[in-house]
Amino acid sequence: MRHNPNSQRPYDVALFGATGFVGRLTARYLSAHAPHGCRLALAGRDPKKLEVLRADLAESFPDRAADLAIVVADAGDPATMRALAQSTRVVASTVGPYGWYGEELVAACAEAGTDYADLTGEPEFVDRMFVRHAGRAQETGARIVHSCGFDSLPHDLGVFFTVRQLPKDVPLSVDGFVRTRAGISGGTFASALSVIGRGLQATAAARERRRHEPGLAGRRVRIAPGAPRFSRETGAWALPLPTIDPIVVGRSAAALERYGPDFRYRHYASVQTLPMALAAPIGAAALVAAAQIPPVRSWLTSRYAPGRGPNEQQRGRSWFRVRFVGAGGGQQAFTEVSGGDPGYDETAKMLGEAALCLALDHLPETSGQVTPAAAMGDALIDRLRTAGIGFRVCRVH
Repeated sequence: MRHNPNSQRPYDVALFGATGFVGRLTARYLSAHAPHGCRLALAGRDPKKLEVLRADLAESFPDRAADLAIVVADAGDPATMRALAQSTRVVASTVGPYGWYGEELVAACAEAGTDYADLTGEPEFVDRMFVRHAGRAQETGARIVHSCGFDSLPHDLGVFFTVRQLPKDVPLSVDGFVRTRAGISGGTFASALSVIGRGLQATAAARERRRHEPGLAGRRVRIAPGAPRFSRETGAWALPLPTIDPIVVGRSAAALERYGPDFRYRHYASVQTLPMALAAPIGAAALVAAAQIPPVRSWLTSRYAPGRGPNEQQRGRSWFRVRFVGAGGGQQAFTEVSGGDPGYDETAKMLGEAALCLALDHLPETSGQVTPAAAMGDALIDRLRTAGIGFRVCRVH
């Protein structure tokens, strides 16, 4: 078990991007749920906005006011990123698109031995951070944990949870089926456009990572794209979902021997009706095509600027459910991870609990770039369950 050596730093958790849309929700969540004495810092580039946020939080949570510090830091200023990383045990970042704004903070945390968590769904960014900074993080003991929101905690921890219901030391397969009802913020939309508009660059980054990453010895992990089909397990149409989530699952499987000697994962969107199943790929293809044209991508981004997102009433009507079907050793396990608004309320909860988990919990000995399941596993599942996110076993036979 690893004890964080940075306990003498001024802060336990610093939230970078605290005044953004998801940042404000995360700041409120941490203010409401961090244990007494946990030292929090609100970080961002605009001191006036930070002061307004702190005043609002102090009014809502007066017993937390003394624990809320302010750190002025700009993603484009390496010196302030270094100062932020050196001041805290854990940095949680909501500042995306991470490919534009994220590297200086990752580099600073890797150098300072500071644990780091973010919300990225950008495979290119994750791969480039592995190549450039994972080695230094391993040397200093920093845990760089990407994708700690809806991308990709329900899927990564959901597969981890499912595997635990199946026999050990046998080949295992898991299929995940995602259903959501939710809105989208400007920042999320900009990140998504950035990802789908940089396919060639992402492929090159993945290739470069493979040259630096050691291969598995004596085990096999496969992330299969699958094919569109009607899923009898869920009673819905299953469409392959090429997000970062299966990539994260695969890296957890490679890191953890509990996934068995031969592991396979397939990731699907679950769609209720055939017309929706037929229309979804057409709409996705149109968006992908539009995102390849820089002026069109810029215009689309400008139509829904970062900082805006669904209001409280809209988020209150949102939900997500991810069902998993696991098999191996002659057994099957059916599990489910579920919650409310996936992109914002629950993502703020996930990031907040991941940061607290890294800062406060006894965790497996890991360092470098690690997945949520490998870094936090059962400890984070327990936290999320307590926070109201469902992890349940439907049946095992």
